[in-house]
Amino acid sequence: MENIRKRDGFDSEKLFVLPDYVQEELVEHALIKDFFVTDIGFFPDAKYHFRERQSGTKSHIFIYCSNGEGWVELNKGPKQIILKNTLIVIPSETPHCYGSKDSNPWSIYWFHLRGKHVSHFIESFGLNGEPLQFPSNFFTKFTELFDQCYNMLIDKPYSKVHHIHVSQTMRYFLSTIGITSLRSQQEEKREHYLESAIQYMIDHLHTTIKLSTLAKFIGLSKQHVIYIFKKETGFPPIDYFIRLKMQRACEMLDLTDMSIKEICNSLGITDPYYFSRLFKKIMGSSPTAYRKEQKG
Repeated sequence: MENIRKRDGFDSEKLFVLPDYVQEELVEHALIKDFFVTDIGFFPDAKYHFRERQSGTKSHIFIYCSNGEGWVELNKGPKQIILKNTLIVIPSETPHCYGSKDSNPWSIYWFHLRGKHVSHFIESFGLNGEPLQFPSNFFTKFTELFDQCYNMLIDKPYSKVHHIHVSQTMRYFLSTIGITSLRSQQEEKREHYLESAIQYMIDHLHTTIKLSTLAKFIGLSKQHVIYIFKKETGFPPIDYFIRLKMQRACEMLDLTDMSIKEICNSLGITDPYYFSRLFKKIMGSSPTAYRKEQKG
């Protein structure tokens, strides 16, 4: 079944291709030539969909998979798997082929862009390279802007004024994609730093730590560490560390016969009275009362 290929004709598809002679007219237009749409469409549940262009195209190709799964090969390189909510950009003049996975066919929104400004957009927002995963809540914004561009082209395909408007709308569309991608990458970095910091805390629950030491360990400034923790957990880093200690204290109170003093010492707290006050403030009861509570 994997060898079956279908070039076009999908139920409820959208498809618009700008005639070559119109493209050549737009190449001469001062306000359009540097950034314009040549092809745009949507293929839902595109089983057996396949394209191969051994010499590439004049346009940069953008493919956004909204559902299912497919693949892309560039320059006869390794096959890149394209999953749901993933975008891939195929640069102009790049040999390529791509297709839908038979067992879980993709649904794709796609458009082709020409003009020298397109590559600047791609490079500025880091859209060239590996497939980019987008948050699921971006889909609504994506389809809203996609439909605006598609509908304008369908309604007035030969109007220069409308092509100017489409060009500007598509610039905004592409910059929105770029900003969302950068934000997603930043969120991934924040998550990585947060995970590293929390693991460091867990490994040092038996000690005290300083914010400066934590910041140095993960390679960020103290202010940046505070920002990440407050944004992702709602607590400053040292407050979060103390709560981890109290969580561990709860485990020891529930699962061991250790005395409160022994639990204090194991958590790097030398004063049992301070520990009890801290525990009650965070957990709502004293360590002794907590231990007596029935669990489960």
